[in-house]
Amino acid sequence: MFLSLQMPAGFQVEMAHTVIDISHAWFRKLQSKSIALLIETSNGYCRGLLDGVIEYIKEKPNWSVQLTEQERGARPPSWLRTWDGDGIIARIETDAIGRRLKQFGLPVVDLSAARHVTGIPWADTDDRAIAKLAYEHFVERGFRHLGFCGDAGFNWSKKRLASLKEFATKSEIGFHAHESGARYDSAFNPSTEMRRISRWLTKLPKPIGIMACYDYKAQQVLDACRHAKLKVPEEVAVLGVDNDRLICELSQPPLSSIIPDTRRTGYEAAALLDKLMSGKRISTDSPLVTTPLGIKVRESTDTLAVEDEEVAKALHYIRRHVTADVRVADVLREVSLSRRSLEHRFKKIVGRTPHAEIQLTRMNRIKELLRETRLSVQAIAEKTGYEYGEYMAAAFKREIGMTPSEYRQS
Repeated sequence: MFLSLQMPAGFQVEMAHTVIDISHAWFRKLQSKSIALLIETSNGYCRGLLDGVIEYIKEKPNWSVQLTEQERGARPPSWLRTWDGDGIIARIETDAIGRRLKQFGLPVVDLSAARHVTGIPWADTDDRAIAKLAYEHFVERGFRHLGFCGDAGFNWSKKRLASLKEFATKSEIGFHAHESGARYDSAFNPSTEMRRISRWLTKLPKPIGIMACYDYKAQQVLDACRHAKLKVPEEVAVLGVDNDRLICELSQPPLSSIIPDTRRTGYEAAALLDKLMSGKRISTDSPLVTTPLGIKVRESTDTLAVEDEEVAKALHYIRRHVTADVRVADVLREVSLSRRSLEHRFKKIVGRTPHAEIQLTRMNRIKELLRETRLSVQAIAEKTGYEYGEYMAAAFKREIGMTPSEYRQS
């Protein structure tokens, strides 16, 4: 049995138009957006921004992304001349990039604080918060002299310098600064700059905590310390910014670094671009701010500021031989003190005995290996001076309150 419905002609036309309108709406919704990412892939800070953009894109499957490998300050890529897209997320680090992007008349979000193009949403780092973290990190370790090694080519470096100097001056802590020319200046010579930093470091009071404007500069400071035969971290503790894992882990010693929340910034930048492409107005009065998450402490600042030369020498020896079965008797051969005198000075300055320091340093190394490697308990035992994994596991449980396996799982 069939049922026939008769509708007024006008109503049928309205229905047809409604169906067409709905179809057009769905088509627009499903239509792919073409996005260009002009973000360098050569450093950890920008790779973090890209991680955030990727996270947002996973929520927007209709985004088609154009990204090519490039480094900071690179010229506009050739494909940009003929690119036909809907929006751009860029690190506008040069006037050339800025001029090219202006020609498009497309929605743009700028992830650089250089401000080569005004009137668009942009990102910045909380440089005062970064400097405050560095200041607190060094003061907690007893440093009464601080230094800053910066790059005069970047405004954010100058802001970090000014903030750290302010914190140090208010606390009557000695402060010293060195600024180089811009790294991307054609006249910049890394070897010459390393020697300049070396001469600067040699003249500074010791021990001293040095904050570098970012990890690349911190790596230069470490090279300069080796050139000047200065001990890191006992004489010069070095802290970078950006926590670029490749730079930090390959540095010698491994570099402590301030961790920016670049992933969140990248995500929020992508969300802003989405709003701009949908026609929403966005205020450009204040930037997206990357507030630091904390500090990844590695060997370059893992110390206490100690002016007693013999205690400093003992600490240096313990840290350098944490992977061996080092004992207090080994430490005594490195210093010109009796055991009683060394223990007295150690407890007064460090707050624990040399034996306790050896145990603490060894446990910290075990925790690091459990967190950051897949080595077996036996392999970690061999790397930290224990003959058998069972001995290490028992000592770890006694000191930390859980087994190595429980610690790794947690």
